[in-house]
Amino acid sequence: MYDTIIIGAGMSGLAAGIRLAHFDRRVCILERHHAIGGLNSFYRHRGRRFDVGLHAVTNYAPKGTRQGPLARLLRQLRVAWDEWSLAPQCGSAIVFPGVTLEFSNHFEQFAANVARHFPGQEPKLRRLVDALATYEQLGEQAACESARRVVSSIIDEPLLREMLFCPVLFYGGAREHDIDFGQFSVLFRSIFLEGLGRPTAGIRAIVKKLAQRFQALGGELRLKARVQRIAVKEGRVHHVELEDGTELPTRNVLSSAGWPETMRLCSLPADPAAVEPGQISFVESISVLDAQPASFGYDRTMVFFNETDTFDYRQPEDLVDLRSGLICSPNNFVYTEPSGEGMVRISALANFRRWAALDPEQYRLNKLHWYDRLAEAAVRHVPDFRSRVIDTDMFTPTTIRRFTGRDNGAIYGAPTKHYDGRTPIDNLYICGTDQGLVGIVGTLISGIAIANRYLLRN
Repeated sequence: MYDTIIIGAGMSGLAAGIRLAHFDRRVCILERHHAIGGLNSFYRHRGRRFDVGLHAVTNYAPKGTRQGPLARLLRQLRVAWDEWSLAPQCGSAIVFPGVTLEFSNHFEQFAANVARHFPGQEPKLRRLVDALATYEQLGEQAACESARRVVSSIIDEPLLREMLFCPVLFYGGAREHDIDFGQFSVLFRSIFLEGLGRPTAGIRAIVKKLAQRFQALGGELRLKARVQRIAVKEGRVHHVELEDGTELPTRNVLSSAGWPETMRLCSLPADPAAVEPGQISFVESISVLDAQPASFGYDRTMVFFNETDTFDYRQPEDLVDLRSGLICSPNNFVYTEPSGEGMVRISALANFRRWAALDPEQYRLNKLHWYDRLAEAAVRHVPDFRSRVIDTDMFTPTTIRRFTGRDNGAIYGAPTKHYDGRTPIDNLYICGTDQGLVGIVGTLISGIAIANRYLLRN
């Protein structure tokens, strides 16, 4: 009998497992794939290692910082700052027609840019910062208001509003066009007030250390262990059944699989008010270069671009929406050691159903076609890197669906969040994106918070 079975060896599941194992709970993490990390994972292709999911770790804090989400997270996991070895960003930008707002890990630089491009708006930006909700307020009525409505009541310059929403939604928007003000607050803080960093060795450094820590504490990690059913008796989980028929009895279940996906595993009667899956998904191209991007003038860490005055954040009609996107170079962080081969990653909104309807040959050809078009869109906003490309790869919404199990390849889960982590079943809880926290640090905190609130008290 396990104290807790955790479904999914992503960031939130691993963090919850470590927290429980610290207190001698008997914990088993079940992962449907052969690799850990969920969306934030890594793989080898043609002899090279590629990260997926991670552009940057938000909520960056320098070594020695004792306040803030990252410091809290490291204390809860009992991890030293040096184990992750985070390098801060070099500097990023939001690019709209005629206006570029630069930002870094120093908010005053961003505020000065706002003052220069939007006279009279800087005091209003500071009012918005003062109004931001905290992590602890997630789920409260005021924090669940429309972020569009709250921000519009403070920032009266439409273009500035759109520019503020662009990185926030790209980094965590599960709903088309809008987001809860609580989630907006957390993402705004993590991007603009705390900032961006990246582990020198990439996401695999964090994921592997988390798994090693969990197992060193006595936790059990099962790969290729797909959950077929969560067996419920008299309103409580009785056991978890795997695809091979194995039944695992447990006192509690913590699922990072997503709300609709988890409820489906329970085989409960259809609920007319059930949460609908999300529609927001992405494609991402990866270009390996024969030189560091900074050597030919590309020195920004992230570039969020939008080619109209209005940011249209929704599932596109076509396979990909090239009007907006995110360009990242993992090389452009302030590393103390060389950062490997040059690399550029480009992400853009995409339509899961359109990609899923393609036959294998159409799928292959469209990946080639959209790789080229993504590069064409990107070089309107960053120096042209195409002549330096020596290798490429690309993933689509169906890749996200395959490796995360998320309906529609919804990268940030369902639009409706469940901030308290509870479900209609007494001993079944959720963590991860559908609990409401996103980003690397947010997802890790989600697993820890639910473990602390319920599983260590039961």
